[in-house]
Amino acid sequence: MAKDKVILAYSGGLDTTVIIPWLKENYNYDVIAVCIDVGQGDDWDAIKSRALKTGAAACYVVDAKQEYIEEYVWPALKANAVYEDEYLLGTSTARPLIGKILVEYARQEKAVAICHGATGKGNDQVRFEFAIKAFAPDIQVIAAWRDDKWNMDSREAEIKFLEDRGLEVPMKKDQSYSRDENIWHLSHEGLELEKTENEPNYKHMLKNTVVPEEAPNDGEYVTIDWEKGIPVGLNGKKMDALSLLNELNVIGGRNGVGLVDICENRFVGMKSRGVYETPGGAILYFAHRMMDHICLDKETYHFKQHVSLRMADLIYEGKWFTTLMDSCMAFIDKAEENVTGWSKVKVVKGAVRGAGSGSKYSLYNESIASFTTGELYNHKDAQGFITLAGLPLKVRAMMEQQVGEGQAITESKNLKKRPTE
Repeated sequence: MAKDKVILAYSGGLDTTVIIPWLKENYNYDVIAVCIDVGQGDDWDAIKSRALKTGAAACYVVDAKQEYIEEYVWPALKANAVYEDEYLLGTSTARPLIGKILVEYARQEKAVAICHGATGKGNDQVRFEFAIKAFAPDIQVIAAWRDDKWNMDSREAEIKFLEDRGLEVPMKKDQSYSRDENIWHLSHEGLELEKTENEPNYKHMLKNTVVPEEAPNDGEYVTIDWEKGIPVGLNGKKMDALSLLNELNVIGGRNGVGLVDICENRFVGMKSRGVYETPGGAILYFAHRMMDHICLDKETYHFKQHVSLRMADLIYEGKWFTTLMDSCMAFIDKAEENVTGWSKVKVVKGAVRGAGSGSKYSLYNESIASFTTGELYNHKDAQGFITLAGLPLKVRAMMEQQVGEGQAITESKNLKKRPTE
């Protein structure tokens, strides 16, 4: 009789390598390992071989980099979604896609369960499981680190588990940061970062970005072409999403751009400190805001700021596949219909600054904005505008003077005496 199948989100690291024999022993399942490449830069042939040697019945490697950028990163970029003012949602945008692909394989393989190796302290367990619930409420989720049958509580215990069974132990440095990497970003946690009093040891830590003070003094200019809020070209050359982001990561990295050190609020209730490298993303976010500034009217831009904040929370909390998220993205798509043109930035020693932008849909009108009076704007028109817009202030002040109370009375305590010499 054939065994039931379980789909395992497999990274090739210690945790998920241990989970393969653990699942076979404790659940008597055939384990189907699924590796999802969102730009980690791993040796997937070696990882697939390791999964099969460790006992997986099959191992599939999915190249999802382009899909990840176009369907998850770009919507977040279009929305200017930033979590707690700084985090560009690198890990957060990838997890919903990974969860969805796990479900796709579960359906194809007729699996009864999906397993992941996220710990009970992190955000990823939530993000994976929310995605699974959205598409497959009938499939069991096995979270190894929360499972009653899981009795390993340390790296050493996991290594012994594999050694006792004569299985290969994935080699990793004993003293290293906990990292998550994809095409959009690289995160670092642990070591000196566990104490907020410590400055990050950037020279030891960084992999994709030079320390800003060691970047070239001259920097370089970057011009990005946009269509409906999506980057489509770089320095005058049309490029696909993956090529464009790869190139921007190189440019940003060599100029020390995109470093963030943040103590953020995790969805599960605790604070966690991390350092993020997002070199290409930092350039894109800055350049995209430049486009919004010239192409969006005031009311739309200000409302978009509210939507951006809400979308950042939804993405961070793993609520990508929700009606609210769909609704937010529908608004963003509509708002960005005319965000087409180009923006130019200079990246130099960790900084990004504007160097011009243009669009046939630009709402900037030089005739109105110029200090020289133009046909579309008469300075005298401002008098009536100020009279009407300021009427509530004037009525309130008149009332205060009549009753002898408030900030408008002659001897108001809000008014300071200033020196006359």
